[in-house]
Amino acid sequence: ALEVVEDFAHADYRCFLSSEPPGAMQGKLWDLIPEPILQRCIKVADEAPTDLKSNLKRAYSKFSQENIDECLKPREFKATLFALCFFHSLISGRIKFGPQGWSKKYPFNDGDLTICGTVLKNYLNNAENLGTEVPWPDLRYIFGEIMYGGHITDPWDRRVNNTYLAVLITPELLAGCNLAQGFKSPDSTKLEYTHYVKYIEERFPPEIPQMFWLHPNAEIGFLTNQGIAIFKTIADISGGGGGGGAGDISEAQSVITNYMGQLPANLDMIDIRSRLKEEDYTPFVIVSLQESDRMNLLLSHMRSSMIELELGISGALNVTDGMEQLATDLQANKVNALWAEKAYASLKLLSAWFADLILRVDQCVEWTDKLTLLKSIWMSGLFNAMSFLTSNMQVAARSNNLPLDFMTNRCRFYNTRELNDITGVPEKGVHVHGLFMEGAGWEDGKGDEEGYITDSKMKDLHPVMPICNIFSVHIDDMDWNCMYHCPVFYTSTRGATYIFVANTRMDPDDWETRWTLAGAALLTQDD
Repeated sequence: ALEVVEDFAHADYRCFLSSEPPGAMQGKLWDLIPEPILQRCIKVADEAPTDLKSNLKRAYSKFSQENIDECLKPREFKATLFALCFFHSLISGRIKFGPQGWSKKYPFNDGDLTICGTVLKNYLNNAENLGTEVPWPDLRYIFGEIMYGGHITDPWDRRVNNTYLAVLITPELLAGCNLAQGFKSPDSTKLEYTHYVKYIEERFPPEIPQMFWLHPNAEIGFLTNQGIAIFKTIADISGGGGGGGAGDISEAQSVITNYMGQLPANLDMIDIRSRLKEEDYTPFVIVSLQESDRMNLLLSHMRSSMIELELGISGALNVTDGMEQLATDLQANKVNALWAEKAYASLKLLSAWFADLILRVDQCVEWTDKLTLLKSIWMSGLFNAMSFLTSNMQVAARSNNLPLDFMTNRCRFYNTRELNDITGVPEKGVHVHGLFMEGAGWEDGKGDEEGYITDSKMKDLHPVMPICNIFSVHIDDMDWNCMYHCPVFYTSTRGATYIFVANTRMDPDDWETRWTLAGAALLTQDD
């Protein structure tokens, strides 16, 4: 036992405890190690560094000169191994940029890297024995789809991962291509293992977002989100005292009065449906009814929960945990979790969220009053934008007698952002507005020419996109020439908030890789 050994142990004796959990046969950790010893321990954590240079040094340290000597193609092995280590450091460091980097944190680890190094050596040895060329596509597939790709669950993250490999793991490595801005692949015929270590130490440039293929705005967003997270943590841990009771929740009464006075009335669905004939139930009208039903559900829940809280404050009802939580959220300007469950994806604080709610109700009211397609739909104001886009494909499929399963939506962005500049519904498809670009900017076209995706302007993180005409075509008629496959999300958290993929025009001399690695995407909300 450590407590016994401590009495007569050497002064320089140290015991290292692993963070690995004990097995089932060993029992619980706190039964094995007394709490007083844990309290006196000094924590030593071997965590991955956050900067690119340290990540590359750490990654390359997992190999040695012996690994190079075991390969029959040392020139190709040294160049590709160095690029593989740089790839590992890129995808590890990209996490800090949040959803624009990766939509979630993936557990990339040193085991992925070392196994890929072994696979690389085996494939090169096999190619040397057979007298064949280096199988670059096979290596990229194994690294991107099996080893590192095995961790990745989001298809758009997988696209980023594979694009990095397509740029880095290429025959151009042997010709001294650029691995990143200001950092070249060294001549593998002149360098050995120790020289590569020295090359990293002496020639690695200062880290900038462009080394990840990201815009400098990505760092602004990262630092902003980091500051918000810090202040949120401070606000969470510096809450009120433990008094509790109605005396605390009564402070929410003024907020309740304010929101109850502004909360719109429910839409009269009986009256709306009574004005419809059977032939009026077009796909767009059905979507408007679905949106109105969901809005009524949200409005009813908000109204009833605030009325209950008022009764709890007055003493007419017993105060429940749910009431206390609602009172806390109202005072902290947070959207209540039960409201959020019945609402739409949003990252806004309560005041901005409520103002957004009123605008959404206004669109529902206007849509159900006319019971026809509006000249432009505020896409951000939809509960289910995917349903609306599906109805667009349904209308086109029926009018052209085409199978729905073979239809897809195509986008064309105008050169205006003012609704007054469009006179009515388009000849085909729908008009939508309320989109924002993240990770890139937008250059308006000249005359009737469509604009194109371009670099962001500094400090303009989410530029407003022009009004877009979305129309449906058969997949065989869809042309992706000079187009970027741009994912569209509800919020900047991306991931599960995905809606559809939009075709955004590129400059004829541009290439899609650039925007894929920049994390360019369209959002329906400016957080």
